[in-house]
Amino acid sequence: MAKKTKKDEYIDIDSIRLRKMTDWVIVKRLFAYVRPFYRKLALAVFLVLVLVGLDLIGPLLFAEVLDSLGESPIDFGRILLIAVLYFLTMVANAFLSYQQTMLLQKTGQKIIFKIREDVFNHVEILSTAQFNKVPIGKLVTRVTSDTNSLNNLYTDVIVNLLRNSLTIVGVFILMFALNDRLSLAISAVVPFVVIASVVFRVYARKVYRRIRYHVSGINAFLSEHLSGMRMIQIFNRESFKMNQFKDKNRELYKSNYLQTVLNAIYRPLMYLLYAAGLFITLWFGAREVMAGAITVGILFAFTQYIHKFFDPIQELAEQFDIMQSAFISGERIFEVLDTQPEIVDAPDAVELAEVKGEIEFRNVWFAYQAEDWILKDVSFIVHPKETLAFVGATGSGKTTIMSLIVRNYDIQKGEILIDGINIKKIQLASLRSRIGQMLQDVFLFSGTIASNIRMGDDSLTEEQMMEAARYVNADRFIEKLPGKYQEPVRERGNNFSAGERQLMSFARTVIRRPSIMILDEATANIDTETEELIQESLKKMMNIGTMIIVAHRLSTIQHVSRIVVMQKGRIIEMGNHQQLLRLKGQYYNLYRLQFDQRTGKKSEI
Repeated sequence: MAKKTKKDEYIDIDSIRLRKMTDWVIVKRLFAYVRPFYRKLALAVFLVLVLVGLDLIGPLLFAEVLDSLGESPIDFGRILLIAVLYFLTMVANAFLSYQQTMLLQKTGQKIIFKIREDVFNHVEILSTAQFNKVPIGKLVTRVTSDTNSLNNLYTDVIVNLLRNSLTIVGVFILMFALNDRLSLAISAVVPFVVIASVVFRVYARKVYRRIRYHVSGINAFLSEHLSGMRMIQIFNRESFKMNQFKDKNRELYKSNYLQTVLNAIYRPLMYLLYAAGLFITLWFGAREVMAGAITVGILFAFTQYIHKFFDPIQELAEQFDIMQSAFISGERIFEVLDTQPEIVDAPDAVELAEVKGEIEFRNVWFAYQAEDWILKDVSFIVHPKETLAFVGATGSGKTTIMSLIVRNYDIQKGEILIDGINIKKIQLASLRSRIGQMLQDVFLFSGTIASNIRMGDDSLTEEQMMEAARYVNADRFIEKLPGKYQEPVRERGNNFSAGERQLMSFARTVIRRPSIMILDEATANIDTETEELIQESLKKMMNIGTMIIVAHRLSTIQHVSRIVVMQKGRIIEMGNHQQLLRLKGQYYNLYRLQFDQRTGKKSEI
């Protein structure tokens, strides 16, 4: 068995291993999305400074009122003035908080909108091989759940971190300005606060990494198994799959439980430290009042500032939760964005102006993994407007050839040419726009028949759409539907038969008039009546351009120009139907087996 290379390994974009990116690298990349909005962010920061200042003035105003009440006579005019000033600061605080919230929410949503677009655009350019290595559910998590985790970072955490940090600094400055000895006594609890917060942050990071890992795993599991629910029910495996889901759900539960335990320890601990700080304030503060060093109002201000010191720390802990979740999500998003597409345009790639439709394989070798060759030294030429069919046993390389023509994968040896140009020298978009693909497993999107035929191309008129449907005989069932071309298409087109879905795929291919058409087992699993319609459509479509067919039913390819017989990755026979029958080789045996099958004998290709 060939040795597995690093390139062939499964892409694990959800590993719980140590993070590859440091917090600083993630922050720099996340802030790159903020640059277009730096003016709004600067305004938000200015509002934060004003709000912190207004918030810190409150205890000083209360202190003035308390001290005024201790004077004789009491100056009620001064007290009223302070009360009005306090009321105005509260009104200003509320108004500016509203402005800041709206500013951040609008800006944050625009940033998240841009990130979602970037992730989806990048996912679109990944190659087929890369999609095969990553569960679709995990990619869905990147575009939805992980980008949502970043939302709070931009709309709440960044500014609140600044606000809480400034509040803590401002509290210390004011306390030392009011009384340095009392402030030093209170500072005894600060080292314990710092140690508790650092330890919490370290463990919170690990827990959040596990949570995001298991959330993504459940999403991938649900995406796969909900799509395959029919098979689960057919084979009566509901209990088995339920047990698998329970295992994944249990792991997520354990991770969330650990997060709960962390919060349950940290928050009461911070409350105990707050109580200790308050005790120190009252004990030493009372002595300072008795010594005449401070007034009762100043002592009251100290108790308020202790509260304002510990409240931001509690909030910082919650913001660390959100920030750790955002950093984990940010890293996972950047891992997707950093995944380079395996199939890219060469620097000197050209755009195809006109395609005649000649296809040539020159000594092509291809393997999905290492040197486990699927195609071995394959060479053939398809002339313009010619129809070439490939037949052979499962695993002989027929479908692989179809995938290579459109560069879903790149070959390891040899050349593939379109009109004499190596396809690696042709722009991918240009190459694929000239090739129409009709596969056995037709994929239809939710919407209408019209939207599936047009595929979002508004330049295609309704008349062109109807003409394409008539050309491939799809109009025969569409016109019988209540909504005709506006008939709803449910997820994956499950409200239509396999034959109807195939005819719709023919229509959406023909409407674009491709120079080359690829049919991969397009007539497999189709009822006899629909097969006749499809065969009639195929005869018409052969006049459009070069056609390559992977055939399951040999009766459907008897009139093609040439037939290529594949076996274990090599071409073993080539010729038209009659020539290959006279040769009495592999094709003859395959044809005889199918003939015997139709007459009642059990035979397989």
